[in-house]
Amino acid sequence: MLAVTSDDHPSAPVGPVAVLANPTAGRGRHRGRLPHLLDGLAAAGRPVRLLRADSATGAEAACRAAVAEGAGALVAVGGDGTVHRAMQAVAGTSVPFGPVPAGTGNDFAVETGFPADPRAAVDVIATALREGRTRPVDLARMTGADGTVRWYGAVLAAGFDAIVNERANRMRWPRGPRRYDLAILVELARLRPRRYTLTLDGERVEVDSVLVAVGNGPSYGGGMRICPDADPTDGLLDVVVGGRFDRRTLIRVKPRIYAGTHVAHPLVRTYRARTVTLAAQGITTYADGERSLTLPLTITAVPQALHLLR
Repeated sequence: MLAVTSDDHPSAPVGPVAVLANPTAGRGRHRGRLPHLLDGLAAAGRPVRLLRADSATGAEAACRAAVAEGAGALVAVGGDGTVHRAMQAVAGTSVPFGPVPAGTGNDFAVETGFPADPRAAVDVIATALREGRTRPVDLARMTGADGTVRWYGAVLAAGFDAIVNERANRMRWPRGPRRYDLAILVELARLRPRRYTLTLDGERVEVDSVLVAVGNGPSYGGGMRICPDADPTDGLLDVVVGGRFDRRTLIRVKPRIYAGTHVAHPLVRTYRARTVTLAAQGITTYADGERSLTLPLTITAVPQALHLLR
């Protein structure tokens, strides 16, 4: 867990607390707790407004509308995907943000110091609301070739994991986790290094790689520490590149990512930069586990772009 430094933010808005909740997050295991979580937020003495949305795109639009209408804070109840959608509305603004970890993967919330239990996280957020306290963290800002701008808080995947996610999202059978497992098997059979061009603070590097990740934070996928030394308060991005892995080596190295020890493998190279341009053919990236921009794109570390209710 990474420490963040305190930073009171007196200019933060004082309007109602908007809440985005994903009832399907974590396979719905926290669905029945939502009324109690809302009561916990209301204990801060601020009006609480539950946002309505019937899709991921609708959820993001609802968050943007709430902020535009004067929300004094935004809270996301769900996993990394829900947090990612909500984050787009408050990144680079003074509107405070509170992630309540209630999903399968809660990397951003946990790595920025929030309790893993949703009610405990709500208590932390409510206390920060009462005291008018926020703490800043960095975000990564992506800019696509067409000028599209997106933000992420944890990790951008642009290698094997992104390719697996893209295949799984195209598959109609089987349903559930087995679809992802099948996608892994298919892509392992097709595994080949791809040529990537990285520009790191102006320095160009060309590599043949299987794994490529750019981290504002250290973990993705529910605790896989792909960028183990990344710190969302240092103003830098950590880039981890896994080179010409064959299938056997990748299968052997992959479990080491949970502990972050994969970076010691001789085929893994790490870099650190403020701005990273990443290019390769046929890669759609996944940021915070969500389908994102197609390469090429530029990623910039933006210090203190998000004010957390901690």
